[in-house]
Amino acid sequence: MTNDPKILGIALIGGVLPALIWLWFWLREDAEKPEPKGMLMLCFLLGMVAVIFVLPIEKFLQVHISSQEYQILSWASVEEIIKYLAVLIVLFNTSYIKNPIDYPIYTITAALGFAALENTFFLIKPLSLDHSTVGLLTSQLRFLGSTLLHSVSSGLIGISLGLSFYLGRFFKKLYLIIGMIAAIALHTAFNFFIIDNNGNNFLSVFALLWVVTIINMLLIEKLRRMSGEY
Repeated sequence: MTNDPKILGIALIGGVLPALIWLWFWLREDAEKPEPKGMLMLCFLLGMVAVIFVLPIEKFLQVHISSQEYQILSWASVEEIIKYLAVLIVLFNTSYIKNPIDYPIYTITAALGFAALENTFFLIKPLSLDHSTVGLLTSQLRFLGSTLLHSVSSGLIGISLGLSFYLGRFFKKLYLIIGMIAAIALHTAFNFFIIDNNGNNFLSVFALLWVVTIINMLLIEKLRRMSGEY
């Protein structure tokens, strides 16, 4: 990894800026009752820190799991679980979750922090090799793909928790498990088609991702209405 501060700065901007644009987009869903900016910033930063813990775990799994399919599944599982744990660390023993919609707002924020640092790492290599065009294309593709993937997959977990907001403890755990499975399945499918097919199914994969994004938006709208009913 390069130590050139200029390259690191450009990579950081290229990684963080797309994530902030998506964050602005999703926070508009909770514009009526916005969450404290300090808590959102903390979630975003812990999402970035989560990348540092995920990378060595994924390298360990890559060495010890021979099947590419299981590698992809394990990577997706680790990323979704650790992103969720970042949110738990921020919200543990606090009273900031007051409405069903609050859950996806926090999980999406942490996910975008994760995507921001992950994108930064992906940009460093092409920029350090002076492949500016490659770096720009990488940034654009990750803006459209990986950043959106992280937000909608973690959004599924937050939405599941939001849907169980007024239910008992058993159903809260059940909904969390369902949300986690859905997030891991989406994440795994995206990575599998991108890696295994060398980008040949690019449009199909992104079409699926946008369909899930629309579903997320509709479900978040449902959570907003649930928040106003109680």
